[in-house]
Amino acid sequence: MTIRDKIDLDYKNSLKLKDKIKISTHRLILSGIKELDIFNRSGPKKKKTDDDDIKKMLKKMIKQRSESIEVYKKNNRNDLLQIEKKEQEILASYLPKQMSEEETKKICSEIIQSTKASSIKDMGKVMGELKKNYSDTLDFSLAGKILKEFLN
Repeated sequence: MTIRDKIDLDYKNSLKLKDKIKISTHRLILSGIKELDIFNRSGPKKKKTDDDDIKKMLKKMIKQRSESIEVYKKNNRNDLLQIEKKEQEILASYLPKQMSEEETKKICSEIIQSTKASSIKDMGKVMGELKKNYSDTLDFSLAGKILKEFLN
């Protein structure tokens, strides 16, 4: 089952259950997918929207929710904060499970050793390896912080 099919199925189930947050979040995801379809159909590199495209879109949406959560925390808007957290959970449910901070640190140190990176100048080389091997399961903003810490 593709991610698109799973989202469609979950959307139909949320309609039956009348879960307002899930319905609105699924509509947001589906409209994003339609946008991707239009872009991919009319762009210079015509192609069918695949799971990788949808995963990238979902990651972007999760990042937007994270930024909103920080703003709501600063402004004590708990009502909006809870909605954003719920949306973020729903979005994350369609992606592979992200690695914990400890797992990320372990992998970063392994890649630093295998690439013989010694300074912050080598960060691009290490990030390239991480993206090649762990693109779906790694939080790259966290990995970036950890790499800066290790390479300084």
